[in-house]
Amino acid sequence: MLMIKDPGARVDYAFDWGDAYVDGQVIVAASWAVEPALAGGVAVSGASHDLLRCAATLDGGEAGGVYRVTNRVTLSDGQIDQRSLTLRVEER
Repeated sequence: MLMIKDPGARVDYAFDWGDAYVDGQVIVAASWAVEPALAGGVAVSGASHDLLRCAATLDGGEAGGVYRVTNRVTLSDGQIDQRSLTLRVEER
């Protein structure tokens, strides 16, 4: 999945995990990571999750930069999974 973000924008992104786990598992822990992790690059400025959905607020980034944003979750049955999106930063 490719998303585009302005370097001055602070935008929320989310993953809905509910469709992937229909057997009653729920999210008990979640984390977010951005690669590459650079000074002045995209940063996670806030994050939240409920039982089936994770959201992160992303700030900054260098125009022309491409970043991989990954959401890693731990489920109530101990499974660990992750999803990523590619974020390209462009002046808009």
